[in-house]
Amino acid sequence: PLGAIWYLDYRTESENLSNQVEQRLSSQADTMVGYVDAWVEMHLRMLRQNAALDDMGSMDTKKQKPLLRAIAAEYKWVYLAFTIAPDGNNVGRNDEEPPRFYGDRGYFKQAIDGRQMGQEVVISRTTGQPAVILSVPIWQLDKVLGVLAVGTSISDVTTTIANAKIGQTGFVFLVDDQGKVIAHPNARDSLKAHPAIVALGADPRKQLIYADASGKGVIAFAEKTKYGWTLVAQQDHEEAYQPLAEANRKALILLGVTVLFVLLASYALASGLTRPIRRLTQISDGISRGNLGAAIAETRRSDE
Repeated sequence: PLGAIWYLDYRTESENLSNQVEQRLSSQADTMVGYVDAWVEMHLRMLRQNAALDDMGSMDTKKQKPLLRAIAAEYKWVYLAFTIAPDGNNVGRNDEEPPRFYGDRGYFKQAIDGRQMGQEVVISRTTGQPAVILSVPIWQLDKVLGVLAVGTSISDVTTTIANAKIGQTGFVFLVDDQGKVIAHPNARDSLKAHPAIVALGADPRKQLIYADASGKGVIAFAEKTKYGWTLVAQQDHEEAYQPLAEANRKALILLGVTVLFVLLASYALASGLTRPIRRLTQISDGISRGNLGAAIAETRRSDE
């Protein structure tokens, strides 16, 4: 019975703690996904509003330049605002750099094909630093005249996500749809092969447990953002389930002490219960051997 009680209690506590761990990781992921989506949508609204302006739709460098300068001045983290013609050549820029060819960039190809937004994590040709390029098509009725794009510093996003902590070992990271790192506490290489990214696949969100390169167990929660990026919140399995291990250790100690006490009490009680029976057995054996003078003290007992 004690073993059954311990097992049922352990299973209940394990389920409760698993739910708490899942809720903690999913809550952290939901918060960060909301932050990232709001950041992207702010840029998307800004790009769409400016792409709809007549001067922007003119695809005239002189008419576009004041608008592009205004974008960079208003949004301090935008280091470059520029437009691209359908052939991939740079039309307008907010800075004084010479025009460049952007036809090989993924964000250009996505926008020129008419997608609502193009995006790509790149090493900026302007600053030489990691950046996110966001783009939208410039429409005239049902025809794409060109592409409006902004190069944005991701320091705010990186700092916010990199500073998110879950216990002592847990952290959060963000990658784009190609697995390129947007924000991570220390990694910079592609995480396309990360177990959480692979396991998520096309699903919107998923929790999993896997072993890292050192063999240590990790519990992770992966979730897609609205625009196709993937955010992962993870924590070492040992730390996440440490309260359960500690509670189980105490429960096993208590179970061991209880079993030892029960054994000692049972031994003492059994000895007290069987002593009269053993005494009567000895007296009966003596009577059978002719010893008729034995005193039977047990006749004064009032129990069975």
